[in-house]
Amino acid sequence: MFLTQIKYLLADPYYNESIKTQKEGSQMSNQHTFNEVKEAIFPTLAQYVPIVARVHGENHPEFHEVHKLVDATMAKADAAGSEKPDLNEEFSQLRKISDDYTVPADVCESYEAVYKMLAEVDAAYQN
Repeated sequence: MFLTQIKYLLADPYYNESIKTQKEGSQMSNQHTFNEVKEAIFPTLAQYVPIVARVHGENHPEFHEVHKLVDATMAKADAAGSEKPDLNEEFSQLRKISDDYTVPADVCESYEAVYKMLAEVDAAYQN
């Protein structure tokens, strides 16, 4: 079931178009706001991140720090409601720890999905 959710997410046109736009560095008018991306992605991140930490944390201990930062980011964003929270430090640390969301070669699709989602949320926050 978990792999089905990942495949569904990776096949989602909204998700893939957002990643494509972010990768191209485009300032196209179809880019989504931080709150739209937050609402679409945070629930999935909340499910995936603890699982990825449990599965890959031993071989990738840096992911435990990613886990803490994602939790802090979601808590701050939730507390801010519809206002844009100050997440510059969290995203800066996430980019540093993850080497700009570079997916290690020895991880599963879930790990990759988490980094893609984080990159998308980060890109939406920066706009």
